[in-house]
Amino acid sequence: MIGQTKNEKHSKIYSAFVREKPADMLIFLNNAKGPMYSSVLAKQADCTYSHVVKVLKQMEKHGLVIFNKKGRLKLLSLTNKGKELAEAFSKVKKILDGE
Repeated sequence: MIGQTKNEKHSKIYSAFVREKPADMLIFLNNAKGPMYSSVLAKQADCTYSHVVKVLKQMEKHGLVIFNKKGRLKLLSLTNKGKELAEAFSKVKKILDGE
């Protein structure tokens, strides 16, 4: 990222999370009772599998989720940073929903 300021770098990841679906994905992962499959997350978030995988790759790149391989399967879990962000999104959602 040659020639980019710190704010320009952060604006890219910020723009990925101001949309409803990625924020919901973090909330669903945070509320899960354990690791989750990408396909299950796609159903919960009402997104295509390919969209979910694309967003999850960005989340992984920024230290929010971890893919744990179990044979051919990949299980998702949140990092501490991902949990913190998911909880913040949950609070914002509750405030906006008037709860």
